[in-house]
Amino acid sequence: MSRSESSSSTGSLADTSSSVPDQVAVTNSQWGGRFSESTDAFVQSFTASVTFDQRMYRQDIAGSRAHASMLRQIGVLSEEDLASITRGLDQIEADIAVGSFDWSVALEDVHMNIEAALTARIGDAGKRLHTGRSRNDQVATDIRLYMRDACDAAAVVCSRLLEGLLSLAASHTDTIMPGFTHLQTAQPVTFGHHVMAWFEMLLRDLERLGDTRRRLNSMPLGAAALAGTSYPIDRDITRELLQFDSLCENSLDAVSDRDFAIEFCSNTAICLMHLSRIAEELVLWMSAQFRFIDLPDRFCTGSSIMPQKKNPDVPELVRGKTGRAYGNLMTLLTLMKSQPLAYNKDNQEDKEPLFDSVDTLLDCLRAFADMLPAIQVRKAEMRMAARDGFSTATDLADYLVRKGVAFRDAHEVVGSAVAYGVQHSQDLADMPLDVLQGFSAQIESDVFQVLTLEGSVSARAHVGGTAPQAVTAAITRARSRLATAYMPN
Repeated sequence: MSRSESSSSTGSLADTSSSVPDQVAVTNSQWGGRFSESTDAFVQSFTASVTFDQRMYRQDIAGSRAHASMLRQIGVLSEEDLASITRGLDQIEADIAVGSFDWSVALEDVHMNIEAALTARIGDAGKRLHTGRSRNDQVATDIRLYMRDACDAAAVVCSRLLEGLLSLAASHTDTIMPGFTHLQTAQPVTFGHHVMAWFEMLLRDLERLGDTRRRLNSMPLGAAALAGTSYPIDRDITRELLQFDSLCENSLDAVSDRDFAIEFCSNTAICLMHLSRIAEELVLWMSAQFRFIDLPDRFCTGSSIMPQKKNPDVPELVRGKTGRAYGNLMTLLTLMKSQPLAYNKDNQEDKEPLFDSVDTLLDCLRAFADMLPAIQVRKAEMRMAARDGFSTATDLADYLVRKGVAFRDAHEVVGSAVAYGVQHSQDLADMPLDVLQGFSAQIESDVFQVLTLEGSVSARAHVGGTAPQAVTAAITRARSRLATAYMPN
């Protein structure tokens, strides 16, 4: 089997094909032998998952191809059976991709729908495909394949966002702005340094995606319903065809584990928290009270009543979507907290919050990857704000310490100077030398070298500092770190 036949690559993760039509209540012939009456119509609809799990059709078909190949190699299927199954699965995948496949709620889920369609097309060979497996290990395999693709897709967009941040930072290594604590002006920093703080947050998110992908890339297929199978299956054959790194070692855990789904939702919540923090700064900075940046019109909207308005809707919406990411995580944690081993119907509820987290993460990363490199920076306003808040006060204290003044005494001296500046609406750098010397005899004419904004940021030239040369060096290191971070093949 070729790599393209065995791969779980999905193309568009959100491809769900056609909607599910209304169905009459019938017994599912795939499992109905035990039952003496048809399923209630409401129960049938209530318990079905095909309306949302059909998005895993590519992964389900990939798993079936690999399982069929393994069954042929151990002698359960004939060469003719394998050829029929492969041909039938190819046709079904093509039909789903173009929206011509009829999904049935009566068949419950993506697995039964595909299997029933296969049997209808090729006959008994389709019925033999399910030998040695259960829907329990089948869905566990499908969802891991889907999440592997989701991690890869998110990594691609996150890497593009990180590359954009590096380019933005490189353009502003010497653009001075106020740094804040408690949202109060603290010390001057460079905008490039601030952007690199965003980079650090999101690089950790990329690394977490890679960690999750490595952990989830273990194959549950072969665990069957919960105890394994009596057929002489060779799990390594399917593992290699599906490109899993390892096998799930315990059949009970293999069919019931959803740690990887919880971990992905946790990663999404953390990443959205980071994006929300960035969004909050963008919203503030775009306001008339800050005027630090502007966003291109294509990322904003207007008001139906106030013609002057330009609203930062994209960052606001990303900020809002963070809440649904948190909710999805809590849903999965609550879903799993009291489930006994092994598989339970509760697990069907894992997919909608998980799929929503996938879609939300991809959309928000894409929005920021498109928007952040296009930020229009108002350098003059940033610089003026840095001057207005006594942001070089710490530099004056450090200057006095170098002159032999104890830091606590220096702190008090500078506090008095700032109080004077507030009273007289005068920044430290604008005070005459004799006024400064009135606060400490240790102050000399060289003080003005440290009271300038450029002098302040340039003095912090160590690794992690805000000096332009330090930021430039950080960008160089960051490019190397990004190049060795998780990237899909």
